[in-house]
Amino acid sequence: MSLDHITNCEKSASKLAGMINHLSNKALFILVLNICICTLLVPVSARLQRLHHPINNDGSLSFLVIGDWGRKGWYNQSQVALQMGIIADKLDIDFVVSTGDNFYDDGLTGVDDPAFDESFKYVYAAPSLQKQWYTVLGNHDYRGDVEAQLAPTLRERDSRWRCLRSFIVNTDIAELFFVDTTPFVNLYFDDPKDHKYDWRGILPREIYVTNLLKDLRSALSESKAKWKIVVGHHGIRTTGHHCDTPELVTHLLPLLEEYDVDFYMNGHDHCLEHVSCQDSKIRFLTSGAGSKAWLEANQPHESCGVKFFHHGQGFMSMKLTKNTARFVFYDVYGKALHRWKTSLKKLHTSI
Repeated sequence: MSLDHITNCEKSASKLAGMINHLSNKALFILVLNICICTLLVPVSARLQRLHHPINNDGSLSFLVIGDWGRKGWYNQSQVALQMGIIADKLDIDFVVSTGDNFYDDGLTGVDDPAFDESFKYVYAAPSLQKQWYTVLGNHDYRGDVEAQLAPTLRERDSRWRCLRSFIVNTDIAELFFVDTTPFVNLYFDDPKDHKYDWRGILPREIYVTNLLKDLRSALSESKAKWKIVVGHHGIRTTGHHCDTPELVTHLLPLLEEYDVDFYMNGHDHCLEHVSCQDSKIRFLTSGAGSKAWLEANQPHESCGVKFFHHGQGFMSMKLTKNTARFVFYDVYGKALHRWKTSLKKLHTSI
């Protein structure tokens, strides 16, 4: 069922009220008991968990962005990690953002899966990368034991690891809103092929997504941050292999536009990309080149322009001050391929 099939609650409640009038005491007891049990199984709306990360003494914030990486060091993952360590040391970063697909091909098998050490702990071992990693889930992560990646047990194995479905990182000058985008995508439910997805905590899907959007709207509307950044796994505007994600264009993009989000960062496409659109001030940034790359040419976009595209491995850095933002894309050798800088005032008046 697609996200457009939303139950009409008022009509359902009216019908239920009519049914209750004709029920015996025993039948009514059974009905109430079933409702209580179902309520425990349905995810309820709750405010997104908020984490605070202090900024530097000079009022700036620096971090790296990497996605689609977890391959036990193969496909140049180790080489990318080496260069990340060098750049992280130069920038004295505050943390790392992961845009998902953290463990290939099918997530983790459990909290004791050695892939956690082999693809994360031992690969990103540079002293400069021993900072907090804020992480979202990708579609490949949902093919394994999702609860394992979310479990506090992994933080006991490596204290850097912080993976939640959706959450907020507040840094005083910026707020980063991490969004669980995989449940939005119809394909994984309608045509999963041979893949098995771990939908625990997601079903009923329509309720989960509706509550997530409600909580995100509330958080964005209350935000007083100078910079607003949304992070998800799937792209909204991209010319990469997967193209735009229609469900995110329909359901997520309007929220980002309404509440003046500055940057949307994603992975999923195994490339580095900077996209801007004539009808939007949002900068769409793809950093999904942490290991295996597809070496495919990008595709034309009907309504957006490509400022930069690289179909090899690499990562991205971002530095924010109260008034300026600067990001750089690096290749597998640590070479800066694309630099972009803007002021808060200029970005907010760009359309």
